[in-house]
Amino acid sequence: MIGRVGAAILLGLSLPALAQEPVTTFTLDNGLNVVVIEDHRAPVVVQMIWYRVGAADEPRGHSGIAHFLEHLMFKGTEKVAPNAFSGIVEAQGGDDNAFTSWDYTAYFQRIAADRLDLVMEMEADRMRNLRLTEEDGATEREVILEERAQRTDSDPGALLMEQMRAAQYMNHPYGIPIIGWRHEMEDLGRDDALDYYQRFYAPNNATLVIAGDVEPDEVRALAEKHYGPLEPSDAIVPRERAQEPPQLAERRLVLEDERVSDPYVFRTYLAPERDPGAQAEAAALTVLAELLGGNGQTSVLARALQFDKQVAVYTSAFYNGTSIDDGTFGLAVIPAPGVSLEEAEAELDRVLAEFLENGPDPAALERIRTQIRAGEIYARDDVESLARRYGEGFSIGLGLADIEGWDEALSAVTEADIMNAARKVLDRKNAVTGWLTLPEAAPAEPTPAAAAPEVQE
Repeated sequence: MIGRVGAAILLGLSLPALAQEPVTTFTLDNGLNVVVIEDHRAPVVVQMIWYRVGAADEPRGHSGIAHFLEHLMFKGTEKVAPNAFSGIVEAQGGDDNAFTSWDYTAYFQRIAADRLDLVMEMEADRMRNLRLTEEDGATEREVILEERAQRTDSDPGALLMEQMRAAQYMNHPYGIPIIGWRHEMEDLGRDDALDYYQRFYAPNNATLVIAGDVEPDEVRALAEKHYGPLEPSDAIVPRERAQEPPQLAERRLVLEDERVSDPYVFRTYLAPERDPGAQAEAAALTVLAELLGGNGQTSVLARALQFDKQVAVYTSAFYNGTSIDDGTFGLAVIPAPGVSLEEAEAELDRVLAEFLENGPDPAALERIRTQIRAGEIYARDDVESLARRYGEGFSIGLGLADIEGWDEALSAVTEADIMNAARKVLDRKNAVTGWLTLPEAAPAEPTPAAAAPEVQE
């Protein structure tokens, strides 16, 4: 089946200009930033509250607090019984969830528009009125430890990425896993979470995004009613973090694990983030990632390694620059059977060198530009996606003009922009290269000729 993006490309149709849904912003007296995104196509609304604090803001030696508190936020207040929050939302026909990043923590509900008053009251209530017991802390600590066991400790790929990130960020807190280091998580308790909560969970450290079938005046009245009385925190200060020293040499590591099914080469480079008023370089890196590895059939790495030389069964590239400080640009190659990781990496380097020498194919560049722009347009079909776009942008310090001008920045990317960004970022001195592989087989012990090999059950 050909999707809308593919159909537009195949038929040569010009994509429409990005429709600008009405967006209203205002700030309450207590410092809460409010964003209202109108979308009246369905009687549905999404409420998201974004706190400008995440794993990179935790006190040194206490990793995992941001994610720990995310779990504890569902424990209850004087108005809402312990663990009842999600059940109330579900009983109204809605759903809710939360997530933690290095730069922010967000909570959201998707519900019928006529239930906005209810979920806004509940979310405002737990912003400053959370109630926790020692048992709550102990119980939820075991939950996050089990989550780490399932999602990280039992997954060799996750362990490799965790180790590589720690090597990439030797001084910056982006090198600390969001879920936390296990030995530090084991010491987290109620008081750690409450101290963090009382300092950072306040209206003057948050952005409220309401997207869907709403009117700005209605949202303003409800925000004043529920969030307006909340006291701001006097402990909010600019987020000044330790920065990375210049990286002088490539960092390499090999993770051997008997659970590995598909060995692969993974490499990340430090890369500039999106900055307020200066998004051109980040836009160029976004297009570069699509060119190199965004499509499993037509990208530079796929064509060269999967089809022309058939030394890989999978290739990809990604760029993550939606952050306050330097992000990462990454490449991955899963070798074909019989191809070693050393050979796969050598072929990756050969293709990158050719790209840096010759640049992109003009037709491929135009196709990528069209695909990215189409993706930006069709992403607006989902009010939750819209809410995330604005909430995340404001949480990392972007302004309204930056968020709404991102598609224009992508459209303006030239071949020269891409090559300048590629030559700057794809420098092995700024890279961490990891190999994920099975352990090397131990030398076999001499056995009698007639002896059958032992079968391990």
